[in-house]
Amino acid sequence: MTARIIDGKTIAADLRGKVSDAVHRLRRDRGIVPGIAVVLVGEDPASSVYVRTKSKAVAEAGMHAFDRKLPAATPEAELLALIAELNADAAVNGILVQLPLPKQIDAQKVIAAIDPGKDVDGFHPINVGRLASGLPALVPCTPMGCVRLAKTVHETLAGLEAVVIGRSNIVGKPVAQLLLAENCTVTICHSKTRDLPAVCRRADLLVAAIGKPEFVRGDWIKPGATVIDVGINRVADQGNPNAGKDRIVGDVAYDEASQVAGAITPVPGGAGPMTIACLLLNTLRAACAQNALPGPPI
Repeated sequence: MTARIIDGKTIAADLRGKVSDAVHRLRRDRGIVPGIAVVLVGEDPASSVYVRTKSKAVAEAGMHAFDRKLPAATPEAELLALIAELNADAAVNGILVQLPLPKQIDAQKVIAAIDPGKDVDGFHPINVGRLASGLPALVPCTPMGCVRLAKTVHETLAGLEAVVIGRSNIVGKPVAQLLLAENCTVTICHSKTRDLPAVCRRADLLVAAIGKPEFVRGDWIKPGATVIDVGINRVADQGNPNAGKDRIVGDVAYDEASQVAGAITPVPGGAGPMTIACLLLNTLRAACAQNALPGPPI
């Protein structure tokens, strides 16, 4: 068996196109242009690249970008003051503070300071609680993207046995909540899970978000299962003649797993592109909610 490749780039491009069309209609019919503020503190190379990619996607979607870049030595109080300013700005519908933050800043305090209605990352405790309670909420982007990818394979997720490897607040816990809302039977695995391979072999739908390169082996996969790999890990490319050259791999041993699974996301090109597409969707939904308009059926 060779798995169907779940093409995250194509699926994300389709979603971004639908968001862009909805933004155009919102501007034309209501004179409203959604706006998002992305705040970057410091010079972390990976974060800087990611923020530039987000800003480009925001512009392509026809939204306003209010990017703010602060020095690494920025005091916590200064960042909190900026958050308060953005909360009060009606032109800013979404606020995203790029993580990680420098050591002098308490990330949880910053997240809690964001207006929950503008929390397009879905990390505010109120949004987390509403998601867990089954109430409407802004949902973390990567978990939302994972579920949307799974739905391109399955007409319904109801009744599937889903296994999530990883219990982070960013991916593991929220994707489990979303899968519960889809009526999956959900198991969350972590470092204390006994006989992890055996648990994974039960999964009709496996989501790997543990941050360990090629940790999940092919013989852990149930034949025909759908595998969503959230991991992005840089490893040395031993077969490359250029010394020091890295390659990007996921949390799943792709070559092995693709011979067993029914469908699988590649890394890169799977869950990653969906994160930014879902960020745009969250910003659009936030803009509609703040203007007492129904969200687009996307």
